[in-house]
Amino acid sequence: MKMRGARILLEALRCENVKHVFGYPGGAVLHIYDELAKHEEALGIKHYLVRHEQAALFAAAGYAQATGDTGVALVTSGPGGTNAITGITNAFMDSIPLVVFTGQVPTHLIGNDAFQEADLTGMTRSCTKHNYLVKNAADLAPTIKEAFHVAAHGRPGPVLVDLPKDMTAQEVEFSYPETIEVRSYKPQTQPAAKQIRAAVSAMLKAERPVLYVGGGAIAAGAHKEVI
Repeated sequence: MKMRGARILLEALRCENVKHVFGYPGGAVLHIYDELAKHEEALGIKHYLVRHEQAALFAAAGYAQATGDTGVALVTSGPGGTNAITGITNAFMDSIPLVVFTGQVPTHLIGNDAFQEADLTGMTRSCTKHNYLVKNAADLAPTIKEAFHVAAHGRPGPVLVDLPKDMTAQEVEFSYPETIEVRSYKPQTQPAAKQIRAAVSAMLKAERPVLYVGGGAIAAGAHKEVI
């Protein structure tokens, strides 16, 4: 079935069982917001309008921490994206799984100092697990599948997907991949036995031990064992 890129994005979110999106609209993402306004109920996706893009990122991060699901944020190009960077960095430092969608100027204007253009993939290279600039709507569905995979597997963290406005208006056939294999991303998921032995040894020797445990204990469902 043929769909515009904006609708493909929302259908992909539905396929990922996303129920909540936190965002702030702008010109570069209007196609997406138009589709969301028309199909929000059918898609089962509720949008939460914030007053600043940073708030969208913190809300998505809080949602992810409270539920264990990947948080989703949607912001516009230029200042919308740059306003989100503090929240993205927070998620990166705290290992919170997020997929952040940012608007971008049309593809033919990228690199031409267009109105509200910012190199968001360049700016967020150091504070995301990975980021993408999607120039063809045919690549959007597999990119979103990969983004959710990378955000949630291994050490969790934020992934950014940059969306040129003309790409969201392109009409292509939609199909969502059931699985994805990222050959270059094989995170180590086995526990570090040597470090665990060292920690246990230190705890056994301590007379009045205090455990300073990160959010990974909750994410792994190990909070009862810690207590």
